[in-house]
Amino acid sequence: MYKNQKVFFENLKKKKFKGTWKYQKKLLNIIINILFYNRYFQKQLKIIPNYLLIVEHSNVYTLGRRGFSKNLLFNKNKIPIYKIDRGGDITYHGPGQLVCYPIIYIKNLSLEIKKYLRLLEEVIIQLIFNFLIKGYSKLTGVWVKNRKICAIGIKISRLVTMHGLALNVNTNLHYYNNIIPCGIKNKGVTSIKKEKKKIVSMYKVIFFLKKKLNYIFNIKFI
Repeated sequence: MYKNQKVFFENLKKKKFKGTWKYQKKLLNIIINILFYNRYFQKQLKIIPNYLLIVEHSNVYTLGRRGFSKNLLFNKNKIPIYKIDRGGDITYHGPGQLVCYPIIYIKNLSLEIKKYLRLLEEVIIQLIFNFLIKGYSKLTGVWVKNRKICAIGIKISRLVTMHGLALNVNTNLHYYNNIIPCGIKNKGVTSIKKEKKKIVSMYKVIFFLKKKLNYIFNIKFI
């Protein structure tokens, strides 16, 4: 079968979580419908597309499939909470955080699930190194010393990925005080801004993200 390494890239800019989640499902279903078609019409195979979305959400907490509501400590500001279909526990999304959602058929990239996760981590490790920040992978995600800078949580359906990663760039870390991030106690969170002690350009971070995704996954954005 033809392996498609081209990826439709879309910057949603600032968009609420619920609408983006719905859009992800729509793209996922497009790919799955093509997979079903190709199973039954093997003489007229369709190319299986890949998509990648980036976005900044308004304030929201999301709770993964195996998450525990007890990890939401309090919610004074009445921030929306969604129980969703990704792996992992509770996390925060909000302004100043770059969220990346690959909706990709991993066979297109000759990958297995564990390798896909490790490569996502490597993308962020190399990205933040451009800002002279040394990161490492641990407990699924990217850490700087004992502070998480990037959370990763995915869903895989018929080898098609959904959800993805959330990198703290200029994020207001105060909102993490309301939760036990990813259900991991006695660990902190950080951001590029906190590590560099200054606001960084989101456009610059997006540039490096695309560059590292292109190089590490050997994909071409269209």
